[in-house]
Amino acid sequence: MFARAVSVVTLMVMTCGMTSCEMLQNKGFESGMTNWNCWGFVCKLLDAADSKVGSHALVASNRTQGWQGPQQVITTEPGKTYKAQSWIKIINDLPGVLGQKMELEVSFTFPDDSHDYINVAMRPLVTSGDGWFLLAGDFQAPLKAAKQTTFYYQGAAPGVSFAIDEASVTEVVDDPNWRNVTDDVIERLRKSDINVQVTTGAGVDTSKVRVQVVQTKKSFPFGCEVNSWKYVDPNQQKFRDFIHTHFNWAVQGNALKWRQFDWNQPSEALGTPLYARALNTINGLIAAGLKLRGHNMVWSVQDFIPDSVKAQSGDALRKTVKDHIDYVMDATFGKIENWDVNNENLHGQWFQEQLQDRDYDLELFRMMHAADPNPVLFLNDYNVAAQGAATSAYRAQGERFKNANVSMGGMGVQYHFHSEQDPNPTQIKAHLDDLATVGVPLWITEFDIHVKDQAKRADYYEKALRAVYGHPAVEGIMFWSWGGDTADSDNALAYGDNMDMTQAGRRVFNELLEDEWMTDESRDLATSGSSFSLRGFHGDYQVKVYVDGVEKSNLEKTFTLGKDAANVRINVH
Repeated sequence: MFARAVSVVTLMVMTCGMTSCEMLQNKGFESGMTNWNCWGFVCKLLDAADSKVGSHALVASNRTQGWQGPQQVITTEPGKTYKAQSWIKIINDLPGVLGQKMELEVSFTFPDDSHDYINVAMRPLVTSGDGWFLLAGDFQAPLKAAKQTTFYYQGAAPGVSFAIDEASVTEVVDDPNWRNVTDDVIERLRKSDINVQVTTGAGVDTSKVRVQVVQTKKSFPFGCEVNSWKYVDPNQQKFRDFIHTHFNWAVQGNALKWRQFDWNQPSEALGTPLYARALNTINGLIAAGLKLRGHNMVWSVQDFIPDSVKAQSGDALRKTVKDHIDYVMDATFGKIENWDVNNENLHGQWFQEQLQDRDYDLELFRMMHAADPNPVLFLNDYNVAAQGAATSAYRAQGERFKNANVSMGGMGVQYHFHSEQDPNPTQIKAHLDDLATVGVPLWITEFDIHVKDQAKRADYYEKALRAVYGHPAVEGIMFWSWGGDTADSDNALAYGDNMDMTQAGRRVFNELLEDEWMTDESRDLATSGSSFSLRGFHGDYQVKVYVDGVEKSNLEKTFTLGKDAANVRINVH
């Protein structure tokens, strides 16, 4: 909630640089509290010894509501994108509370006195021991004009004081050359050189020799979420065939989640592991040649905690969690390549709070690794790429896990776009750049677009897909919620029992994944000479030789192209 307050506001004069304009006035409190309002609580200046930047900072205290925090009226333009950030420090902790959630917020008041509120940035479980931290995010102003826009702080519980310094709100200018940047990354990092040398025996007319280099399998992970109920249905062979044909990785959307035990068992069996359907799906996918992600071991959002677990605490809860991890890791041993360990931990901390152990999230990774050291262990969260409210918090979480040496091998980036949201490649790149500083692989773990218009859906899928495939830190992409009942299902790449492709599906599969981003090139020796090179996407290849239009199957060669160049020698005789 935002305080409805009237305050005297100094005339706004935006401070503009070469590429952006600063919307905040007195952003570092060097002019005292000018332009800032602290309605209903107490604000005072801190001197240089306690500030983060410059001579002053501001501390908010005597707060009686979670939404109370310093605020300033700013100027925004409809539809434009802005970045907001601020240094923040918690001054005091509350007994029995693991930490506070701090948020940057923007409110819009429209001419009809209606309101819109945007959570720009959030970070959970911060304490006084964390010292100064930088909270950052971005937002798009509504398309309709507002008569007043207010930037403010909120989130900490009543009774918690916090300091702020060097706040900023600046307009983000979209990069008109984003496509050139992503195409360059794809060319440099997703492909390598293939060097072909052909020798010919006596009597072979080189002018009649043609060499075809054709990719048969990708190495870059393009995977999908799998509905296990549908996958094991004997009547859904076309569903299985579609997955086996178009993807090389898969993840079960729900079947491995702990909460599923309670939802899909008789009441007298609550809490008893039940994995037959999940394991049958796993075995079928592996038999078809796909690699698998595990989603997820635990989910710390309260609504997704099994009922049989919610009543537990202390050592009993710790034992239950360990037993669950050991059971699942044993049941799936050798079958799962990557695991999402503690799903959406930025947005729920049930286990940590129930155990009053802020570091229990780290312990979950240690237990997973001890149970099976082979799978790569991932964090996984949302609002970190398609939107940016949790990006800076996710980076901080990733740094914490990496520094703790708990075998975190990657960060899962959920890529859910809001209904009708047009992907912004400039912002997506900025979010991924921020997360990439952690120094571990990024996987796009849950990618879906929801747009009614089929042509627009195809365009949005392409734009969003190029933005992530063309980012150097991304090492896998998993499509989520990709099937629909009809072609008009707003998420559908394929639909119905026949798995017919929508316009978006044809764009994604026929034009991008299986054409533009696959390699199939031929060279006539008459024009290319006996030695030639080409760039190919990483994966498995066949090299076929044709003489006077007839394939010489005995000369076929196969190889796998990785980051290093592949050298192929062929003797045509």
